[in-house]
Amino acid sequence: MSRVPGWLGRLGAGLTAASERWSERRAEVARQDAERDAHPPESATGQVPPPPDHPPLVQPRPDPAQAVPWGVRVAAEVGWRLLVLAGTVWVLMRVISAVQLVVLAFAASLLMTALLQPTVARLRRYGVPRGPATALTAVLGFVVMGLIGWFVTWQVMENIDNLSDQIQDGIEELRRWLLDSPFHVTDKQINEIAANLREAVGANTDQITSAGLEGVTVVVETLTGILLAVFSTLFLLYDGRRIWEWSLKLVPAAARPGVAGAGPRAWRTLTAYVRGTVVVALIDAIFIGLGIYFLDVPMAVPLAVFIFLFAFIPLVGAVVSGALAVVVALVTQGVFTAVMTLAVVLAVQQIEGHILQPFILGRAVRVHPLAVVLSVTAGGMIAGIGGAVVAVPLVAVTNTVVGYLRGYSEEVARARLVAESKTPPPAPADNGTEAS
Repeated sequence: MSRVPGWLGRLGAGLTAASERWSERRAEVARQDAERDAHPPESATGQVPPPPDHPPLVQPRPDPAQAVPWGVRVAAEVGWRLLVLAGTVWVLMRVISAVQLVVLAFAASLLMTALLQPTVARLRRYGVPRGPATALTAVLGFVVMGLIGWFVTWQVMENIDNLSDQIQDGIEELRRWLLDSPFHVTDKQINEIAANLREAVGANTDQITSAGLEGVTVVVETLTGILLAVFSTLFLLYDGRRIWEWSLKLVPAAARPGVAGAGPRAWRTLTAYVRGTVVVALIDAIFIGLGIYFLDVPMAVPLAVFIFLFAFIPLVGAVVSGALAVVVALVTQGVFTAVMTLAVVLAVQQIEGHILQPFILGRAVRVHPLAVVLSVTAGGMIAGIGGAVVAVPLVAVTNTVVGYLRGYSEEVARARLVAESKTPPPAPADNGTEAS
C-alpha cells in the first residue's frame, strides 16, 4: 500500500511536466504564426504574395484624360479654339454685312482723312486755328474731288455721239479684218454671232429692267454713303485725337499701353499708303493718258481719270483700266493702235511696279503680291468694289500693328527679366541671436 501512492505521485508529476511543455510549445507556435502574419515572406520575384485567404486585389483604372495620347489632346485643344475663332469671325462678318454701308463709308472717311490730315497739320503749324484749318482743307479736298467727277461726266457726255460713231466704224473695220484674217471667219458666222447677241439682249430685257431699278437703289445708297463719309471726315479731321483717346478707354487696362503705341504707327502707315498710292496713280494716269492721246484714242482724258481712280484697287484696278483703254483703242482706231496702247499700258505698269511703288511707298507699307491678290479677292467678295479698295490698306495696317505688338511684348518680357535679375535677395530674418 505504501508503494502505490509514491508511484501515483511520480505519474502525476510527469503528467504535470508534460502539460507545461505542451503549453510552451503551443505558445511558441502561436508566436511564430503572429510573426509570419506581420512579415509575410517575399517570392522569388521580390513581390509579396497576397494572403491565400484574401480575395485578389483589383488594379485602379487610370484617368481617361491620361489615357488619351498627348498629340490627340493637343490637336483637340487647337481644334476647339479654331472653332471658337471661326465662329467669332463668322459673327463679325454677319454684323459687318448688316451695316455694310456704314462700315464702307467710315473706311472711306479714314482714307480721305489720311489724305487730308497732313494739310490740316501744316496749316496748324502756320498758326491757323483748328476749325478754319479743318474747314479750308475739307472744302478744297471735296471741291477737287467734285470737279474731277464733273469733268469725267462732261467729257463722256460731250464725246458720246462721236464715240458711238467711232465704235460702229471700228466694229465694221473689225468685221472686215476678221473676214480677211487667216482665221477663216465667214460672213455667215459673223452674222450669226450678231444675231445671237441681239437675241440674248431681247431675252434678258426683264433682267436688264430689274437691274436698272436696282441701280436706282444703288444710286440712293451711294449718295447716302458719300454724305456719311463726308460727315465722318469732317469730324475726324477736327477731333481725331480726342476720338482716338476715347477709343483707348474701351481697351482693357493691361493692353492699353501696347495699343496706344500701335495706334500712331498704324496711322502713319495708312497715311503713307494713301499718299503714295495717290502719287503712283497720278503718274500712271498722266503717262498712260499722254500715250493714248498721241495715239489719237478718243476720250483720252476721261480714260486717264478712270486709270487714276482704278489705281486705288491694287493689281486688279490696273488690269481693268488698261483693258478698258485697249478696248476703246481697238473698236475706234483698229488693231495696230490697240497693240500700241497695250504696249504703253504694260510699260507704265512695269515702271510703276518695279520702281515707283518701292521708292514712293517704301518698306513700311510693302505687302507681298500674294497677300494683295488674296486680300483684294476676299474684299471684293465681301463688299464689292469698296471692299477691294479697303482690303490692301487694312492688311498693311494690320501688318504694322502685329509687328509692333510682337516687339512690344518681347521688350516688356525682357524688361521684366532684367528687373527680376536686379532684385536684391531678402534680408535674413532676425532670430534674436544678436549680441547684447
